[in-house]
Amino acid sequence: MSVDRSSTVGTASLEETALALVRGKGILAADESMGTIKKRFDPIGVESTEENRRSYRGMLFEAEGAEEFVSGVILFDETIRQKDSEGTPFPELLAGKGIIPGIKVDKGTKPLAGGEAGEKITEGLDGLRPRLAEYRSLGARFAKLRTVYSIGDDLPSDYCVEANSHVQAYYAALCVEQGIVPIVEPEVLMDGDHSIDGCYDTTLRVLTSVFSRLALYRVPLPQILLKTNMILSGADASERAEVEEVAKRTLECFHEVLPPELPGVVFLSGGQSEEEATAHLNAINRQAGGEAPWHLSFSYGRALQASALEAWRGSAANLSAGQEAYLHRAKLNAAAVHGSYSPEMEG
Repeated sequence: MSVDRSSTVGTASLEETALALVRGKGILAADESMGTIKKRFDPIGVESTEENRRSYRGMLFEAEGAEEFVSGVILFDETIRQKDSEGTPFPELLAGKGIIPGIKVDKGTKPLAGGEAGEKITEGLDGLRPRLAEYRSLGARFAKLRTVYSIGDDLPSDYCVEANSHVQAYYAALCVEQGIVPIVEPEVLMDGDHSIDGCYDTTLRVLTSVFSRLALYRVPLPQILLKTNMILSGADASERAEVEEVAKRTLECFHEVLPPELPGVVFLSGGQSEEEATAHLNAINRQAGGEAPWHLSFSYGRALQASALEAWRGSAANLSAGQEAYLHRAKLNAAAVHGSYSPEMEG
């Protein structure tokens, strides 16, 4: 049976949906697993119950005016099935505001069998085809799957890089088959004391492998997006690269490896502070000057939510304050997509 590569998502084709996600706006990653959302709630003294998770994410999704800065939201399996206080399913709520609902489909990382110590493989391909069909019926119009790579002595191994590239490419092929835009997310972790050169070399290796496998698996590039790291020094590096150097090296890496048919890149924040993630994104777009063949946007989790979490602190009385903090960061990052952010806008 042949696959219809021109399948549409709602009233939009996959190409149109991919472009809509990156053209001038960015994505809120609200897809934290149960373990990760607990880590976000613990410092503010909030118990990670289903109702608290629903209330918190509802606060973000209901923020008035978010659609001016946010094009899409990545949901978790629990969240795509939840409703707001008036009984409207979250995907329907978002779509009604002009925000595209998406879904995280990986099942997390596990030790890579036969790999080097510390290497991970992402699970979630088993049963993915019917899960994608269900998620699409629930309103998802794009998906995300994350693979991770550590930098260290002889890490990542070729085996780790190639094994995770297979996961990314086959996941992407299944998404296209099911009429869902795949966001391919290979993340070179910021953990460690490596230099910016180490991050550059590893990211280049990883992206080269991923895009080679995408071509082998016949994934149409105009129908996908890339979510990946910026080229950064390790978090524990003795000398951290400055903002302009990060932007320069990131663009150099992308020009070396990314095909021009790719509609866009949505950066992950990957351990950066809110301010760092915005400043780096702004510098990348300013240096690109609108001449890059891909849109350069964001898909931030913590870098859009840290201030909102602190303002909310689990209290219904703080919903407006939490929304205001979220909207502020969304506005600043949307400005960074256009290269028009400045530190004075932090307020």
